[in-house]
Amino acid sequence: MAKAKEVKESLINQLKAKGADVTLYRALIDDYMWFYQQFHQMQADIRKRGRIYMTVSAAGKDYEKNNPSVEDALKYSKQMVAILAALGLSTETVVPFDTGKNTEKDSDEHDL
Repeated sequence: MAKAKEVKESLINQLKAKGADVTLYRALIDDYMWFYQQFHQMQADIRKRGRIYMTVSAAGKDYEKNNPSVEDALKYSKQMVAILAALGLSTETVVPFDTGKNTEKDSDEHDL
C-alpha cells in the first residue's frame, strides 16, 4: 500500500506537470489527504470489528449493529474521487512521471 507521503507527492507532481501548482489546488490536495487518512482509519476499524458487530443497548441487551465505518468509508472514497476529478486527474489525463530509472526500452532507444 502506498504511504500517504508518497500519494501527496504524486498528486503535487501531477499539478506541477500540468502547470497547475497553485494554492487552490494545493488546498484540494490537503483535503484529499485528510479524506485519504480517514478512509484508511475506517478500513482499519472494519478489519478490527467487521461489517457487523455485537454491542449492548441502553437497556443492557446484546444486539448486532452495522459498523458505521463501512458507510463512512464509502463516503470518503467518493469524496476522494470527486477531488481527483476537480484536479483533472484520471487514468486518461495523468502525466507520466519520470522516476529517473532507465527501462530496457529507454536504453535501447538511446543506443540507436
